[in-house]
Amino acid sequence: MDALEAAPLLDKTGLIGRCLRLPIRVDEERLRREVEALPDAVWDTQGERVGVHRAAGAVFLRGYAPAEGDKPVVPRPVLNALPYCREIIESLQAPPLRCLLARLPGGALIPPHSDLGPYFARTLRLHVPVISHARAWMMCDGLSYVMAPGEVWALNNSLKHAVWNAHPSKARTHLICDVLLSPALEALLSRGEAGLGRRVEHVEQEIDARTARRAVRA
Repeated sequence: MDALEAAPLLDKTGLIGRCLRLPIRVDEERLRREVEALPDAVWDTQGERVGVHRAAGAVFLRGYAPAEGDKPVVPRPVLNALPYCREIIESLQAPPLRCLLARLPGGALIPPHSDLGPYFARTLRLHVPVISHARAWMMCDGLSYVMAPGEVWALNNSLKHAVWNAHPSKARTHLICDVLLSPALEALLSRGEAGLGRRVEHVEQEIDARTARRAVRA
């Protein structure tokens, strides 16, 4: 990870705030069809993601989950079956590191957490919704966001964030890419749309209640 080690520490709050919707779009139908064509077998794993992420299935397209140890960040074989995902990753105007598809089942929760450590201090996290709906909530630093297919978002994952898929049966799938900051991406961030989050009381209450129950069980 020479490029990562050489990358500067990032002021994500200055660059992103909480969440930014970037001024670019992807072909949502093409992306959805491509991901839906993946065989079920590739989703039989969490991609070795553990802890707060264990509720979500994952397919790593580049690199490996941190739990798998210090492995190279290289394209994985499954990416050969996902040419449009590869095209999106290459179009983000920033050097990509770990990239994955993450699928959160209906009713599932990723509890509040912050992504900390040297890797996260030097990378930016971009979310590209693949399959989603109006009841899939991303909460970051107390505000709730709905991210729609076709959009590209930057998430400040150094702040406390959580995901609740409030639909009882519909899954929510995102393409998630960690990238290094580049001048082109910094220019995109400067034109991103902020102020799209809002306080949603029932989302906060549900996340708080389920997180408290989880802590008791632990």
